[in-house]
Amino acid sequence: MILKTIQERRSVFPAQYNQDRVSKEEIVQLLEAANWAPTHRKTEPWRFYVVTGNQLENLGDFLADMYRKTTTKFSEFKLQKIKAKPLQASHVIVICMERDLKERVPEWEEVAATAMAVQNMWLMATELKLGSYWSSPTLINQMGDFLPMKENETCLGFFYVGNYDGEIPKGERKPIEDKVTWL
Repeated sequence: MILKTIQERRSVFPAQYNQDRVSKEEIVQLLEAANWAPTHRKTEPWRFYVVTGNQLENLGDFLADMYRKTTTKFSEFKLQKIKAKPLQASHVIVICMERDLKERVPEWEEVAATAMAVQNMWLMATELKLGSYWSSPTLINQMGDFLPMKENETCLGFFYVGNYDGEIPKGERKPIEDKVTWL
């Protein structure tokens, strides 16, 4: 039942991942699930760059370098954390949105469609018992210097994916009745 998968979806952070690699087939399943997100006027604005293997180290080095260049409050601890985080994951899927050149729909709808694509990936990761986490640090604004992004593409974050051991905590939500007004 889909509701059960939705209720079990959790952020599983890179520090929780083990060293077991996620298979390419599983990553393709995540991306295929993303591709079925709703999209107004069928613009399908989601774009993904899959980083794995040696490129994870390159991503960490790039982010650390950008942190050095752009921060006003340098912290060696934070620098090392930024550099190491991609290496904790099996894959980092860089989440981008390619704006419809004709601007047939408002930009917020393109961002929302991309977010729905990420939610589909997250739900598929839950089904596959993979850990996943969407991070959107300010350094994503620099990703055009690392990736072959198009001029009308915007980076919206990183989707970390990895295998994990142990149990994921139960979720908690306030009752839906507290959030709905029937008219």
